Amino acid sequence: MQITIGYSTCPNDTFIFDAMVHQKIDTEGLTFLPHLADVEELNKKAFARELDVTKLSYFAYAHCVNDYVLLDAGSALGNNNGPLLISKVKIYPDEINNLRIAIPGKHTTANLLLSTAFPKATNKQEYLFSDIVDVIMSNEADAGLIIHETRFTYQEKGLKKIIDLGEWWETETKLPIPLGGIVVSRNLKPELQQKINRVMRRSVEFAQKNPIASLDYVRQYAKEMNESVMMQHIHLYVNDFTVDLGTFGKRAINTLFDKARANGVIPEFKQSIFIS
Repeated sequence: MQITIGYSTCPNDTFIFDAMVHQKIDTEGLTFLPHLADVEELNKKAFARELDVTKLSYFAYAHCVNDYVLLDAGSALGNNNGPLLISKVKIYPDEINNLRIAIPGKHTTANLLLSTAFPKATNKQEYLFSDIVDVIMSNEADAGLIIHETRFTYQEKGLKKIIDLGEWWETETKLPIPLGGIVVSRNLKPELQQKINRVMRRSVEFAQKNPIASLDYVRQYAKEMNESVMMQHIHLYVNDFTVDLGTFGKRAINTLFDKARANGVIPEFKQSIFIS
């Protein structure tokens, strides 16, 4: 049976999906047809219900709970790995509300964290995440919200950190930061959902135990990235929560949604969000 699956070109995603997409593990009779795209494009595909399984931001998931349920495996949660708000010149956090801010997508978890921490900072413009540093350098925006590999490279261009929203979140909640999750269509039978969850976990575990096995695939989509940055990226976003959310990971996700609802930025929902 063929399953359509979406994930980003970022090293942490190609690293964990390599084994299942390329049949390096037992896929229990499933074959996966991958669609690789920027996370905001994946968010939009989830809204349109175009994929059986997809990576998406937790902010986006709150808007398509009726259509998808979260897998236990594959999520990006962790510590010290949240989005950064950066600028060309020194800016202090109490100035954030007045800034023109470049964001990597309306429905990214990065924007959700920014909206929760600074609800009055509303002058935002969406850009592809990889373009945000250039947007700041050209003065098209006063500040930019960066994610993925640009967290490791922005200082090379002389840019400055205004605030680490991951640190803000961890100080506020004492919980890991929920960044992205893997969801499966509610239209698929529960038995198939569970099978996909098992294969996803198996793929993550294979990648962790055989890190060299996926390197060619990771490099294929990270051609412009220094290999040390590539490995930093993987180690930062792939951890125990990627194998299984567990009770602590689920608490972090529920807390994120509770705070977002309190700020009126996501809708109410009654469905169970975790795979049964």
